[in-house]
Amino acid sequence: MARDKTPKEKKQRWYHQVWQAYRMTAQTDPATTWVLLAVFFSVIGIGVILGLTVFNLVTAIIMFIPLAVLATMFMLTRRAERAAYKRIEGQAGAARSALGTVRGGWTFEDEPVAINKSQDLVFRGAGRPGVILVSEGPAHRVTRMLEDERKKAARVLPNVPITLIQVGSDEGQVPLPKLARTVRKLKAQLTRAEVAEVTKRLRALGGMKLGIPKGIDPTKARPDRKGLKGR
Repeated sequence: MARDKTPKEKKQRWYHQVWQAYRMTAQTDPATTWVLLAVFFSVIGIGVILGLTVFNLVTAIIMFIPLAVLATMFMLTRRAERAAYKRIEGQAGAARSALGTVRGGWTFEDEPVAINKSQDLVFRGAGRPGVILVSEGPAHRVTRMLEDERKKAARVLPNVPITLIQVGSDEGQVPLPKLARTVRKLKAQLTRAEVAEVTKRLRALGGMKLGIPKGIDPTKARPDRKGLKGR
């Protein structure tokens, strides 16, 4: 029996992930290079000043180089995340991609539960704060869609809190980069057992099968922090 000679996929090194994150971010945000350099040398500059006035110069520089690297990686992470959101903003399913970064017991359906002729979408999820309905599109078009879906969910879940969130740039809407943070701030009101029952009823309620493209996951634009810490 012939052996499978397919070469094993090489494990990506942490610095390759950092480089990819940097390249993607720089393409969307050309100022990234200068910002990162400014952060790195600003921290080094603080170290030099302290070395000349308080500590030994060599000792201060040795101490502040790791701090400069950490500060630069932190800034890269923030700008990479912002660039990733910018790349998917305006695409169908962008809100669902952003919701995919939310953890803490949340479950979001992959497909939208509502769509209109203008391709505005409504996505649905469940967590300890209750049911959440998230729309994509202008306020004057999605308000009615959200209310219709709220009524559907309320019929099968009469005592469960239902939160409506509109993603967009209109007044009162939540910008895409702030969606995940907005969801995380919702207060828990259900037990884990109740969340499981809510999720079960929502699945029975059904949704739509449209094959909406997933877009770019903002979390995949971040450098691997575990890899950085391990080296």
